Amino acid sequence: MAHQRSSQARLSPSGDTEDMARMSRLLAPRLAHFAGVARTEHVTRAAQEMNVPQSTLSRAMARLEQDLGVDLFARHGRTVSLTPAGRTFLASVERALAEIERAAEEVRADADPATGKVAFGFLHTMGAETVPGLLHAFRADHPRVRFSLVQNYGEAMLEGLRAGELDLCLTSPVPDAPDLVARRLDEQKLRLVVPAEHRLAARRRIRLAEAAEETFVTLEPGYGLRRITDDLCREAGFKPRVAFEGEEAETLRGLVAAGLGVALLPPPTVPRPGVVELTVTAPRAAREIGVAWLADRPDTPPVAAFKRFLLSRRGNLLP
Repeated sequence: MAHQRSSQARLSPSGDTEDMARMSRLLAPRLAHFAGVARTEHVTRAAQEMNVPQSTLSRAMARLEQDLGVDLFARHGRTVSLTPAGRTFLASVERALAEIERAAEEVRADADPATGKVAFGFLHTMGAETVPGLLHAFRADHPRVRFSLVQNYGEAMLEGLRAGELDLCLTSPVPDAPDLVARRLDEQKLRLVVPAEHRLAARRRIRLAEAAEETFVTLEPGYGLRRITDDLCREAGFKPRVAFEGEEAETLRGLVAAGLGVALLPPPTVPRPGVVELTVTAPRAAREIGVAWLADRPDTPPVAAFKRFLLSRRGNLLP
């Protein structure tokens, strides 16, 4: 059976992106009304169920058919029935409405104060001990809040904030950007890690300038700890000779133990055999740890609660 087409002006059926976007804006508000009329096959009854004036609903259906250029209903006095085009359209509309409802339920669930979700990013070096301890302490008062956890380097996490993929992140250095809010929470001393058989291994303290001739193993460019390492070496009067670049601090410790260089690293979770960790007396070797979030983005209740918790740990964040 051929679809009947209106002779009135309607949207172009071409695949032009602008036309498709305009069609979506026009059709979206009418889809639920169409589904209601299709379900009841009676405009008056559908208007009563949806609490919409019958005249408004009738005009909406007529305009929908006009915009599509296809008759969706066959009229039989006060009742209507779907045309073949209407049945085809209804199947897709019901799937679309179900998906919208599913998405609405998901965001409502994520914002629930008791059972909602927090998307939380943190540095790899925070993953073994610091973050598990934080989550354990927070969940003592919020046992059903869910977390989506992301371990990454600082710049990637800041991009995650900007993209809406993260609510909060623990990072270092503490960022300074107009679109972000950041708060310093703690400070972590860095040590010069040398192989156990190294010429400096018998020392307990060292000025970083004494390592100017050493080969370094470092994190890759873009990592906060790499930037701090380069800055500290520059302050000590030299540019480090980098032999290996990695993505994780404990990997670098293993490379140091293998005699492949020295490294500036935060303290390990557990002592690593094969290396000696020296206190750096000059320049002052430390990194600030902070929490960051996107400015002007409203917090859901679970995100707000976890943010308050992190800020309450200022000066007592690290084990």
